[in-house]
Amino acid sequence: MIYRSPYPHVPIPDITVSELVVGQAPRFGDKVALIDGHNGERITYAEFHRKVLGGAAGLMELGVRPGDVVGLLSHNQPRYAVAVHAVLAAGATITPISPIMTASEVARQLSTAKASVLICSEAAAALAADAAKAAGLNCILVIGDDGAGSFDLLLSADAKQLPSISDPGAALAALPFSSGTTGTAKGVMLTHRNVVANLRQLQSIWQVDSDDVQIAVLPFFHIYGFTVILNLGLLRGATTVTLPRFEVTQFVETMARHGVTRTFCAPPMLFALAQQPEGAGRDLTMLRQAICGAAPMDVEVAKQAEQVLGCAIRQGYGMTEASPATHGVSEDEIADSPAGSVGRLVPNTEARLVKPGTNEDVEIGSAGELLVRGPQVMAGYLDNPEATAETLTDGWLHTGDLARVDPEGRFWVEDRLKELIKYKGYQVPPAELEALLLTHPQIQDAAVVGAPDAEGGEVPKAFVVTNASLSADDLMSYVAERVAPYKKIRSVEFIDRIPKSATGKILRRALRDQHR
Repeated sequence: MIYRSPYPHVPIPDITVSELVVGQAPRFGDKVALIDGHNGERITYAEFHRKVLGGAAGLMELGVRPGDVVGLLSHNQPRYAVAVHAVLAAGATITPISPIMTASEVARQLSTAKASVLICSEAAAALAADAAKAAGLNCILVIGDDGAGSFDLLLSADAKQLPSISDPGAALAALPFSSGTTGTAKGVMLTHRNVVANLRQLQSIWQVDSDDVQIAVLPFFHIYGFTVILNLGLLRGATTVTLPRFEVTQFVETMARHGVTRTFCAPPMLFALAQQPEGAGRDLTMLRQAICGAAPMDVEVAKQAEQVLGCAIRQGYGMTEASPATHGVSEDEIADSPAGSVGRLVPNTEARLVKPGTNEDVEIGSAGELLVRGPQVMAGYLDNPEATAETLTDGWLHTGDLARVDPEGRFWVEDRLKELIKYKGYQVPPAELEALLLTHPQIQDAAVVGAPDAEGGEVPKAFVVTNASLSADDLMSYVAERVAPYKKIRSVEFIDRIPKSATGKILRRALRDQHR
């Protein structure tokens, strides 16, 4: 049984992301494209176009060539957009990196991606230096710095003939890292066609235009922020207001100050908004649309957050491996679409629901593992054919999520089959934390699962086998010193044995059920 999008098919142009997005910029001229909600910096569309072309020329003078990979380590800021498109216009691939990761985690991504250049913010310069040294990478460019290694100095380079990408369906635009449905982080190969397709798909269901002002606090290094917020906004001539991090009072005040019309959220943001006094005393009357993604949304919490925002909050669905969007609530259906549904398949997209672990379709009306297929689905995992084969079957992407379809054709995500833990929208792979725990000399065995958490959705909980006298605090500190903050173990339970299958696989569901 194949479910198909009810929306009209949209044509996908055979061009690159930079040709699509930057190519539109001259139309909007002196309209403001990007505003730094923290320090007030503004970049118009004309300036964005000029800086991107200069930056691409400057990168080419440094030796960046088509097919090279450039890392980008920064918080959200207007010049993030310039850096992304300068890299893409030079024919290279961007690998976005979280600035809250540790130096060893950043170095691992740089090495795995085979990056030759790292662009970073001033705030992340020290982290970048440590990571680059560990990865053996010599070229670091700092956004905002005026020294010899300044990215900004490249922007004044004379624009030259930029390289032509002959096959946007094969050339990689972005290489974000995802844990997929299990295991450690892997490079997700998103071609120019993948991202262009998803932008066209989203454009057809959301009427973003040049009158819109949108707020971008969800990180651009996450595919949700990269495609859905940053690039869709630039493509449509909207003004995007950036914030480096989410703090609820600043978030609401920034929306009121700039007359934000569209906002994008993750469930922890809704939780924080729900705690605000009703209306929060700010004028948010310009706000027309709020979309929640990255993790399942609690409907009751969303209802409380709606009282603060003054508009309906609806959910979408996707994953890094799908550029990311596969489902959404179209603009003209927001009022009628029930909260909690992730909406319908976006154009040019198909889905199946199968019995987990099989290729057998479930009965109509029953829940099954969601498989999706469309032009936005990744080319595969970088240098990992085994993981690619496990995740992609005849073009079908296994999401690892259990879903159902209602009689109106709307999809509902009911449970997660995959082992991945989602903390505040961030991916936390249990296998990575288990491997780290096992480096502790006094731990004999370990397993990590997601424990329910009202604010974060899930938090990592460790089950540990040891013969020594260890405290939970000591173990949590041991892990916290070695991983990004969102990966920290939040609780520890000492047990006699980790339940495993006959083949040695950890039975995580059994752990969760036995130790609630």
